[in-house]
Amino acid sequence: MVFSSIVFLLYFLPLFLLTYYLCPDRFKNVLLLASSIFFYSWGAPKFIFVILGTTLIDFFLVRFLSQQTNDRSRRLFLVLSISLNLGLLFYFKYCNFFIDNLNTLLSAGGLKAVPLLHVVLPIGISFYTFESLTYVIDVYRKEHAPLKNFMHYQLYIILFPKLIAGPIIRYKDMADQITGRFDSFTYSMALKGFHRFVIGLSKKVLLANTLGDYADKAFAMDLNLINGHVAWLGAICYTMQIYFDFSGYSDMAIGIGQMLGFRFPENFNNPYTSQSITEFWRRWHMTLGAWMRNYLYIPLGGNRVSSRLRLYFNLWIVFVLSGFWHGACWTFVIWGVFHGTFLILERGRYGKFLQRIGKWPALILTFLVINFGWVFFRETTVNAGFRYIQAMFCFDRPWLEAHANMHEVSVFLILALFFSFFTTFGFLKKIQNRIYTDSLNLAETFLYTALSLAFLTLSVAFITASDFNPFIYFRF
Repeated sequence: MVFSSIVFLLYFLPLFLLTYYLCPDRFKNVLLLASSIFFYSWGAPKFIFVILGTTLIDFFLVRFLSQQTNDRSRRLFLVLSISLNLGLLFYFKYCNFFIDNLNTLLSAGGLKAVPLLHVVLPIGISFYTFESLTYVIDVYRKEHAPLKNFMHYQLYIILFPKLIAGPIIRYKDMADQITGRFDSFTYSMALKGFHRFVIGLSKKVLLANTLGDYADKAFAMDLNLINGHVAWLGAICYTMQIYFDFSGYSDMAIGIGQMLGFRFPENFNNPYTSQSITEFWRRWHMTLGAWMRNYLYIPLGGNRVSSRLRLYFNLWIVFVLSGFWHGACWTFVIWGVFHGTFLILERGRYGKFLQRIGKWPALILTFLVINFGWVFFRETTVNAGFRYIQAMFCFDRPWLEAHANMHEVSVFLILALFFSFFTTFGFLKKIQNRIYTDSLNLAETFLYTALSLAFLTLSVAFITASDFNPFIYFRF
């Protein structure tokens, strides 16, 4: 079930919230768990049993781990839990990728190919796998005691606002909220959550969908014919689409969480205002960055290594794996290598160059680098990615337009660029902080609620009028 669908907006969410608020506190988690199972089953009924079975096994493995008194036994249960989670991820997401690459080698040697498996990727498997890993690792590190109630653990894993595409929440940041959020809940908090949800929905429906439609048509054009202007416009539209699609989902998840009394971590912080790729990764998909830092980069040695070469290797391998996490395709690996390489370059002369040229030139240059990276993220083959970038510099070709309604695309692209960069101006950043974090007075509450209802109505109208409504990160 998609947040920006009519079924969710007009049926599931209102009915769920009405029942949830009327329900006594002691039954709220039962209702929330049942609703989360129904939510996931709506789109992937076969795979709900995979999640439920995995969480059951994992719960007892981690309980047994916490009961062990010697390190060898604790490590054994740690390895079993990690193997279970990564094994399922590998089977569903990466098995055919490796078989396909093996077949390429076998074909070159004149050998018989291995048949591909008939595997369907469960929705959101990468996200809930990472959260399962945080649970066992945090308990192993003794950063938090294991949950005693199996239902509470299941709720942590399959809580529907964050189940499909995050944010990725560390177990220790979530555990106490499962039972302790009721004392701090207020309806003012719920109303702010509603405002945040509508902001995310509007970003997704009004901006991401409109620009994504153009991007899809541009990337589908013949790469031998596409004009450089159209190719650039397609790349920038996709750059805007993926940001407003994913940050919009995160806003909706955070907003629904607030309406239920949860406080989820922020996932985006105006990433396109970054003046370096290093800064971009402190602002983009922040919960994934935090996961990679805490569970991969630091265990590899992080910055505390004996040589600069090892430091560069740590940075590079983290981003190669980050790219591979997004999908079983070489284009995602290239995207990870691309970002990892720039992170290494920024540790040297290139980083000093960005500091010398000033804020706006560094911001524009970084934005262009990000655009080139997104081309590989969007394309399905490495060759197509390089050919699309080549097409971006072919301005002598005839103008073949990718979209009939260029006026609409232009208007929404200008709006998207404005909302991507407006926090570079201090007074506009204060307005954003006021909306997202500060307490509202009575007049502001009425104003934001009225605007939220208006944009909710507009978004529903856009959804009804269009059949283009993808969520990019659902496939990860």
